[in-house]
Amino acid sequence: MIENWTKEVVIQRLLAITLLVMLFILCFQVVQFFIVPALWAAILAYVTFPIYKFFHEKVRLSPDFSAAIMTISISLIIGVPLVIGVFILQQEALSLYSNLIYRVKVGYLDVPDYFKELPVIGQQVKDILWQINKNPEGTLEAFRAWIQSHLYYGKVALDVVLSTLAKLGMALMTLFFFYRDGTSLVRQIRQALRNIIGNRIDGYIDSVGTTTRAVVYGIGLTALAQALLAGIGYYFSGSPSPILLTIVTFMVALIPFGTPFAWGAVALWLLSQGHTTEGIGLALWGILVISWVDNLIRPIVISGATKIPFIIIFIGVLGGLTAFGFVGLFIGPVVLAIGLAVWREWISQHRDEIFAPKEMVLTDNQMLLDFDDQVKNKKVNKNS
Repeated sequence: MIENWTKEVVIQRLLAITLLVMLFILCFQVVQFFIVPALWAAILAYVTFPIYKFFHEKVRLSPDFSAAIMTISISLIIGVPLVIGVFILQQEALSLYSNLIYRVKVGYLDVPDYFKELPVIGQQVKDILWQINKNPEGTLEAFRAWIQSHLYYGKVALDVVLSTLAKLGMALMTLFFFYRDGTSLVRQIRQALRNIIGNRIDGYIDSVGTTTRAVVYGIGLTALAQALLAGIGYYFSGSPSPILLTIVTFMVALIPFGTPFAWGAVALWLLSQGHTTEGIGLALWGILVISWVDNLIRPIVISGATKIPFIIIFIGVLGGLTAFGFVGLFIGPVVLAIGLAVWREWISQHRDEIFAPKEMVLTDNQMLLDFDDQVKNKKVNKNS
């Protein structure tokens, strides 16, 4: 009877686990597209939640109205620079395309002498330019044929742009609900994890929160400061489209130690165009001012707030970027922060065992000698 009852229980448990796994897989398939937007929304909501609390608790606005104000504000902060950047990029692309077509038609397509003198590809560059300038009409016809044969990549790029915009819209919509229901959601997640892991989950959640806020503020403030300083350098050095270059620099600056590739490329371009003074000045500005900001803000804000070595944050940022894409800039450090918190907790719980002095292992001869000494001591005590 007991054996049959045990088999029934085992079968029921297996069926329940199978159904739960299938349900989890189906749910993952449904929400797979929305995971990354939800992560972005969660990060934005968490780091800006004190501002939401100010509107809700200090100004006494309703949760819906406070969440709407925050969502609209974040949308404008993201959308306005994005629209300006796209518009400037479109104008620059049209200007470059028109200038390129004009130079090809008149047979005067050229590059700076710096590229012609390169040791490996310099001669190839000269040969290509000679062929293009020799037969402008044939070059334009070949270019049109190449465009026609590669329209598929244009469709792929358009799909990527539309998908990115859809994810951005989904993230902003999710952001509203994270503001309004964020406190209740965090409370439910905390309780669910506490039921599984225990009360130690509170320390892990606090570590996640501190790391997320420090990484976002550290990376964001550093990128913003570097982009603004680089924009000043672009403006005074006479670089083309300084606003567009500033936006591009901000995006590149989100990656650790990526900013020199932005202002360095502009400085090299100025030098190749014969603007030696401006190029050297921009390079010195980048080395002495822009890079100094990176070395100052990022380690202090991140390592100072989280008590985590900066190398761990650095590995987390680059590893997260490789594993999860752009959102991995923030997921990677958080994952490593949780791992470091678990490691520190384990070390603190077993400190006495790990750092205790090693026990002496006695050999058989040592044990016999100790026994003889004890017997002799007993005889001496009896005689006395």
